[in-house]
Amino acid sequence: MKPVLLRPDIYWIGVNDRTTDLFEGLWPIRKEGISYNAYLINDEKKAIIDLSKELTTSDFIEHINEIFPVSSLDYIIINHVEPDHTGAVLHLLELAPNAKIICSKKAGLMLTAFYGIQDNIEIVHGQDVLDLGVHKLQFVSTPFVHWPETMMTYETTEQILFSCDAFGGYGTLDGSIFDDHSSDLRWFKQEALRYFSNIVSGVSTPTLKAINKLADYPISIVAPSHGLVWRENPGEIIDLYKKWSEATSTPPAAGVTVIYGTMYGNTGKMLDFIIQGLSGQNIPIEIFDVRYIHPSYILSSLLKYNGVLVGAPTYEKSIFPPIKNMLGYAKLKGIENRKTAFFGSYGWAGVAKRQFEQETLEMNWELLDILDFNGRPQTVGIQNGVEFGERFAQQLLSAF
Repeated sequence: MKPVLLRPDIYWIGVNDRTTDLFEGLWPIRKEGISYNAYLINDEKKAIIDLSKELTTSDFIEHINEIFPVSSLDYIIINHVEPDHTGAVLHLLELAPNAKIICSKKAGLMLTAFYGIQDNIEIVHGQDVLDLGVHKLQFVSTPFVHWPETMMTYETTEQILFSCDAFGGYGTLDGSIFDDHSSDLRWFKQEALRYFSNIVSGVSTPTLKAINKLADYPISIVAPSHGLVWRENPGEIIDLYKKWSEATSTPPAAGVTVIYGTMYGNTGKMLDFIIQGLSGQNIPIEIFDVRYIHPSYILSSLLKYNGVLVGAPTYEKSIFPPIKNMLGYAKLKGIENRKTAFFGSYGWAGVAKRQFEQETLEMNWELLDILDFNGRPQTVGIQNGVEFGERFAQQLLSAF
């Protein structure tokens, strides 16, 4: 894509990444892709806000040169040092050796650690202002959204918030970068939720603090480092991030995220009967087989619903390993205060339920029910499964 005008003399100069399989080496984006959003202000002083990943450097430099010679760049504003934001910095400095880097104090130390950069760095703090001429940039300190050095940049003339990782999402920007021109805004919201659950949910408290701080700023455009630029309704993405941040520690709407795995089909067979009981109670249900579905997609569901139904057989002397792995992701991302129930098959000893009990204590989940059984579901066990599902759904709905 070519540079896109946001407001007079302010451009999006980002690039799409359709080749990376795993964002942060962990989260699948092969189908969805991702954008690295950078922004350029062509004023008396010329500035770039955020950069791009190293693999997209040539496209990024080409975008700058379409607006002015890259050698005339005055400022490089680093909101965040993570390499998907700064991978192009060394090449950019070769082409614009007089450009000054603007960043927070901790970011300056990280630039030295990551890239060996020590010179021509100007440290700024929250509320400091950089005068470019017509446009003035005010810096907003937002530590741990999502690294400790992170800040946002606020352009005061046009009221544009360059929000870094906050308010971002997965997905390449195909054809248009704006929310009001998106062909499938619902999909981008879903990918924003997945991005939040994967990248930001573990720092929900600092994110809420940042959102509260931003209440003092009139915002006409939210321009994040990944995903759509929100100009028609910038408050919508801020409100969604607030809702999702609160959902990590406060139970959200009644519903069930089912995460299960099965070795020989016995736990999976019981799931069919439990789902029959759940569905009869008119409660939303999302089902994930952890053997085939990456935790990236499951975390989004865990943020939406107050109930988590876990199905896992005993594997040797442990809980089924893919389930243990999934619970580790939920713990890492700080998803607490859920109501949960457990079911699973065992061969000679029902160890899985005891391990799950311990996991729930560590995550502050309320364990409401357990249904474990030896071997395959028998006739009586089948009815137990239906009743187990009915009972769990009723308990979730009664919380509201």
